[in-house]
Amino acid sequence: MMTALRTKLGAILLDWPAYEWNLHGANGSSRRHWTRIGNRRDRIRHGPEGRGASPEGRWTSRLHACEVFPSLGGRLMARALREWPLAFADRPGSDHGDAEPDVTFVIGHRGIDRLPHLSRVLATIAAQAGATVECVLVEQSARQEIAGSLPDWVRYLHTPIPEGMPYSRAWAFNVGARAARGGVLVFHDNDMLAPRGYAAEALSVRARGFEVMNLKRFVFYLGARESGRVLAGAPVEGRPERVIQNLEGGGSVAVDRAAFFAVGGFDEAFVGWGGEDNEFWERCAVRTVWPWGYLPLVHLHHDEQPDKGRLDRATARLLEMRSRLPADARVRELSARAFGRIEGPDPAYAGSRGTAS
Repeated sequence: MMTALRTKLGAILLDWPAYEWNLHGANGSSRRHWTRIGNRRDRIRHGPEGRGASPEGRWTSRLHACEVFPSLGGRLMARALREWPLAFADRPGSDHGDAEPDVTFVIGHRGIDRLPHLSRVLATIAAQAGATVECVLVEQSARQEIAGSLPDWVRYLHTPIPEGMPYSRAWAFNVGARAARGGVLVFHDNDMLAPRGYAAEALSVRARGFEVMNLKRFVFYLGARESGRVLAGAPVEGRPERVIQNLEGGGSVAVDRAAFFAVGGFDEAFVGWGGEDNEFWERCAVRTVWPWGYLPLVHLHHDEQPDKGRLDRATARLLEMRSRLPADARVRELSARAFGRIEGPDPAYAGSRGTAS
């Protein structure tokens, strides 16, 4: 009881004033803005001209005050989505015509359980404004399961696998990147709703000379009830279960197409969940990186995969092993491999799996 009281008092005295100050800041303000919110001990770096923010530190973190007082998380989400609203559409606008896309969203997918989530994510991609977009969907499964359930504007690829093979996010993304036509690639999860200005902002930042862009400041994780409403067609509102920052390469990351292939794509030695995004982000440091997030993303609730914990441990060990090598050495190694083969990862990857096999 006393611990809970101290926690609440600490959040009121040490966190709440900063929330109030920044939540009431105007759009475009570099001094008072919701992107400047963080945990009380965070050291936050700000982007050029005060645009965007990035907490120092390698790993993701939750906003503590939003867990103590969920109403703060709801207000933060509402404020962020007011500036960068979500929109849903059945297909990209008619002004896209047959033009080559500016931006390709690449999504990996497996199974039918998350098909409703995927459908809502695709609707936010179709609603992108200020840029021509396409989506390449890579279904990684023993047999085709969702091809007939996708909108006709989505480019579908299937990578057959043996029964029982764990999902390989890295391989799926690499296959999708090979098929992409856009000059900017957005590697995007099938449970993340994107604001309608995402693609246009990726183009804008690349035009300033940046090749790798982590544009998301916060990811708002909806609970089962709120997600169910969104899946049924309701607007995104309410209080998120948690608010995550510093996700870096995870969830969604935008990359110049040429730069992606120059760094060697994702490391296909990672089989399972986790680690491949951190390792990729480390190698991206050899290019020009925009790490200052200023966009909100919304995560739809779903049950975790039953073997996720076991695979997380394996990929964490592999990440530790791979991170001992300098990033430029890994770039040379991976860019020399035949990554993104639709028939399967290059056999050379098997030798680099180490403890993750």
